[in-house]
Amino acid sequence: MKLNTLKPAKGSIKNKKRIGRGQGSGRGGTSTKGHKGAKSRSGYKERKGFEGGQMPLQRRLPKFGFNRPNKVVFKPVNLDIIQELVEKTKAKSIDIDLLTKNGIIGKGNLVKVLGRGELKTKVDVTAHHFSSSAIEAIEKLGGKITRL
Repeated sequence: MKLNTLKPAKGSIKNKKRIGRGQGSGRGGTSTKGHKGAKSRSGYKERKGFEGGQMPLQRRLPKFGFNRPNKVVFKPVNLDIIQELVEKTKAKSIDIDLLTKNGIIGKGNLVKVLGRGELKTKVDVTAHHFSSSAIEAIEKLGGKITRL
């Protein structure tokens, strides 16, 4: 092996175009960018959705719909989830802090208790909102509901 026979491994070096290195390179002059215009300038970056001056799609289509600015979104918690939590923690009352600590809801979420599943133990539930079927199921077992 001699220094003049050394070569990098096949595929390890890419054949990069050397742009803007004089007329003799074949890629000098305009440096493959064509003549004039925004695309030939340094620092050019095309806006998202730009269609070359044509009216872009997001402006051609009509606007529709409405977003209520004061919409209240509740995180649903069903009775089967409450039953699992009671079995896991042996708690007699379920409140927002307990639900947050166990990862059922996020911090600052509003909670609505829904009636899916079956509740087997007496439990006091504190939440922001309750469905009628959830109220019926909790009070049937002697539990108490508290609205925040």
